[in-house]
Amino acid sequence: MSEKRIILTGGGSAGHVTPNLALVPALKEAGYEIIYVGSDQYIESTLVPETGLEYYGIKTGMLRRYKTLKNLTDPFKVFKGIHQTKKIIKKFKPSVIFSKGGFVGLPVAYAGFLKRIPVIIHESDMTPGLSNKLALPVVKKVCCNFPETVNNLPKKKAVLTGSPIRPEIHQGDPDKGRKLCGFDSNKPVIMVIGGSLGAASINKAVREALPKLLNDFQIVHICGKDKLDESLNNTPSYKQFEYVSDGISDLFAMADIVVSRAGANSICELLALKKPNLLIPLVKASRGDQILNARSFESQGYSMVLEDDKCTADTIIEKITELYFTRQTYIDAMMKSSQNDAIKAIIDVINSQAK
Repeated sequence: MSEKRIILTGGGSAGHVTPNLALVPALKEAGYEIIYVGSDQYIESTLVPETGLEYYGIKTGMLRRYKTLKNLTDPFKVFKGIHQTKKIIKKFKPSVIFSKGGFVGLPVAYAGFLKRIPVIIHESDMTPGLSNKLALPVVKKVCCNFPETVNNLPKKKAVLTGSPIRPEIHQGDPDKGRKLCGFDSNKPVIMVIGGSLGAASINKAVREALPKLLNDFQIVHICGKDKLDESLNNTPSYKQFEYVSDGISDLFAMADIVVSRAGANSICELLALKKPNLLIPLVKASRGDQILNARSFESQGYSMVLEDDKCTADTIIEKITELYFTRQTYIDAMMKSSQNDAIKAIIDVINSQAK
């Protein structure tokens, strides 16, 4: 057994799992033995074992900001999860715990505190999620995505690191992307990522804008599950997908500019790839953080922002045209970002706290 051991935790959604998995190669290179503690029923219980990591499922309650009878029973599940995690800690003897958040992160963080193991959490959004907020008193460090978040947390705990990005996102081949879409290299490419939920406004505006946009651009449109428009299947220079997994890095590599929602992981990928982008934040996202995320990136010069209720064919044509012709300004700003190597920054924090 290695002298350096780490427990990774986080779950409830893919956004609380994939950043952890992006850290794994660097952690192994740094000599850490790794196990993952997650819930016994949510998405991480499927995603993580597929990677070959040793996985432990625990009970956890979902913490809710609204009134429901489950708020009376779920705290008992949290206590059960703390008890289960303490047993895992006793057996594994970790040097440090790293939590990406989500409701499973809370019992693991408190178990670490009770067993005197240093705990580090990562917050992707501008404001801490409920689980991370409740864990703040017992953690040593908080890795953050945004300067504004750092300024609103205890100075001794907050560190601006950025978000860990899966290494394969950098390995795209633009030629493979063009082949996948049937595009050529003569016209620039717009990549539109509507997402699976709440993307109706983007999908509608982009499709209404196609007659004008396709004069100057080729467009690859990831429009979400069951959101394909069959009548557009044979439109030249336009390719639509419900979802792309294996070829997503090739599509990013091919794209000259990107239109996207403003989820934290998505925009951090755009920053890492230095892709000029137009963000259309989801108004009713969790805690409204998509709007805050977008405005932060706008103020740092990384993104152009269009409000969802102003997203029409005319405005999207205007913004895309402006973005394309000023794209180098955004690339230059992203090149200067201090968050260009988030994985190294986070590993440095982990090493500084490991027992």
